[in-house]
Formats: sequence, structure tokens, C-alpha cells
Amino acid sequence: MAHAKLLRPALRSGFFPGPSRFVRSVGTVLFLCAFLVSCKKPQRTYEAKEAHVITRELARAAAAAAPAGSDIRTKLSADSSHPRTVDHLYVTLRGRAGQPDRVQLTRLIRALDSVATGRGLTRSSLASSGTVTRFEYRRAGVATQSVLVVAVRPPGEEEPAAAPLPQGNARLAIILDDLGGELAPADSIFELRYPLTISVLPNLAHSTEIAEEAAARGYQVLLHLPMQSVGEESPEPLELRSGLAAEDVSRLVNDMLSSVPTAAGVNNHQGSLATADPVLMSELMPVLVQRRLFFIDSRTTAATVAYDTARRAGVAASFRNVPFLDDVAEPQAVREQFERAIRDARLKGSAIAIGHPRPATLELLRQALPQLGSRGVRPVYASELVQ
Repeated sequence: MAHAKLLRPALRSGFFPGPSRFVRSVGTVLFLCAFLVSCKKPQRTYEAKEAHVITRELARAAAAAAPAGSDIRTKLSADSSHPRTVDHLYVTLRGRAGQPDRVQLTRLIRALDSVATGRGLTRSSLASSGTVTRFEYRRAGVATQSVLVVAVRPPGEEEPAAAPLPQGNARLAIILDDLGGELAPADSIFELRYPLTISVLPNLAHSTEIAEEAAARGYQVLLHLPMQSVGEESPEPLELRSGLAAEDVSRLVNDMLSSVPTAAGVNNHQGSLATADPVLMSELMPVLVQRRLFFIDSRTTAATVAYDTARRAGVAASFRNVPFLDDVAEPQAVREQFERAIRDARLKGSAIAIGHPRPATLELLRQALPQLGSRGVRPVYASELVQ
């Protein structure tokens, strides 16, 4: 009884919670726990390995359903540690004489849907624009595969002859930068039909559309990664900057890659300050290792350490080793720079040239690419020149 009398004042004073306060406290704790659980980011309902298996099955179904000569490609980019990543399936649909493209597309989608349904996936609605059709497969509302289909000829037109691939011992990789803002420059590149590498700026109006269509058409795609320049000339809204923490570098690069999902590698956009920063470059390279991407140093400054840092980190890498093609965007100046690129490729055995989809550059490529073979030079993708 004495103990009880001693406890009553403490209970009344609030030093020890009474039964009702105890119940309220427990209820508050349980509510907070439930709230925190509900605020967790949604987790994948599948593992990346399972997504890869399904993507391969979809590719086999596409190959069986598509007309002869169609091209089927996959990019197994789903990563269990990055919930927004998905696998990609690209189908370049070749037409048959007398058979409308819509019949081929319907047959293809039915074959894919059969696989997807058996795997518990649902399909999004079709998004079509001209000769390009896009859709996704999803599980529990989460995208697992992105599908892009490109019809290489409109109905009723003859199949164009494939451009002859120039032969030669010297290799020349041509990278065309700054894609993503408008569709017309990309369409002009697609008309060239030679091995070219296009570099797409992230988060622009048509970044994802161009990256996906380029990959479906057989071009190589890079993320044109914005980086800080000396004097802050024309800074991008988001870019790699000196002083960023490693986790911020990783987050920024992965977010940019989500808008250029078909990227096989990365090259820098501007970056005369960033690529000369050994700390920043050391923070970038583990991200590229994790995403299995190669790196091309655009060499916007002689002080760059990007290539050497990439090689030390185990990233396959190379660098621009001939002058930019179109710093002066006049036809004669572009032709002179291209001639220097050909000469250097023959002297060195290989070269990486960088230009932009400007009218003078595109016209020069239309004229010059078919003649490269007779000059002992072969156009290649940038990935063929990394080490």
C-alpha cells in the first residue's frame, strides 16, 4: 500500500504514464510505423534476372513473327537496385511486297502478347507516330519491358537498297553530338544509313524518343553528359560540377540515363572544368562501371584527366583524337576538317571525330561516307575504338 501511495502522485503528475496515456502512446508509435512503411518507395515485384529471361523470350517470339530480314535487338538494362530501369526490345520491321505494315505489326504484337500474358504481364496502349510504335509490358503496374517497333518503309514503297559498307583498314568513328531537342536532325542522320554514333542530351523534349529510335535503327547511342565548363559558358540546368558528393554524382547520372535508356556509353558535353577535376572524374567512373558503359572523352580542354581516370577505374574508354568537324559550320571548313580526320585515321590506324547535325556537316557526310572505302577508311561505331 505504501508503494501504491507513493506512485499515485507520480501518476497524477505525468511522470509515469497512466493506462490511457500508455495506450495512446502505443497507438501513436504504431501509426508512425505504418506511415513510414507506407511512405517507402515501391519495390520491384520481380528480379532483374527474371526480366532478362522474359525479354529473351519476347525477342524469340518477335523473330518468329516478323518478316524475313527484320532486325531484333535487346538491351538488358533492368537492374534490381534501380527500380525505374527496364529491359528494352527493339524491332526493325521489314515490309513484304503487297502486305500492309499494319498486318505485320498486328501479328508481331499478338506474338509478344502471348508471351507476356503467360508471364503475368499486361501491355500498355500503343503509342504510334509515323513509322514508329511504342508500348510497355508491366507487372503490378510497374514497367518491366519497353518495346519499340520501327517500320523501315511506308506501305506500297519498294524496300530501299542497303547502303554499301565502305571497306578499309583504317577505322573512323564519327560521333554526332547534341541530339534530343528536335526530331528533324535525328531524321536526317537516320537517312544516312552508315555506322554512326549519336550522342543525346538528357531530359530534352525528344531525348528518349530519339535514343530509342536510333537504337532500333541500328545506330549507337551515347549519353551526352552535361559537365561544368570554364567560365560557366552556357551551363545546362543540371550538370556534373566540381564539389558534388559521390552520391549526388551517382543520382544525377542515373537520372540522366533514364531519359537516354539505350545509351551504350557516355561522352561529355562541354566540361572543360569538370573533366580537369580528378576528384569529380573519380566519382563518375564507378557509376559507369556499375551501368557497364564506356566513356569517350570529348577533350574540350587540354587539361582533361577524364580518359586516364576512366582507364584506372576499369572503364573502357577512348578520346577524340582529331579536330572537331564543325567548330566553323561552313561547308568548306567542315570539308577541310573531315579531310584531316581521314588523313589522321590512316596515319594512326583509327580516329574518333566529333561533329553536330548541322546542315553543312550532314551534307558533307552524305557525300563523303560512300567514298570512304575507296580511300582506305571504314566507318565504325565508337565502341569499336575503346579499350
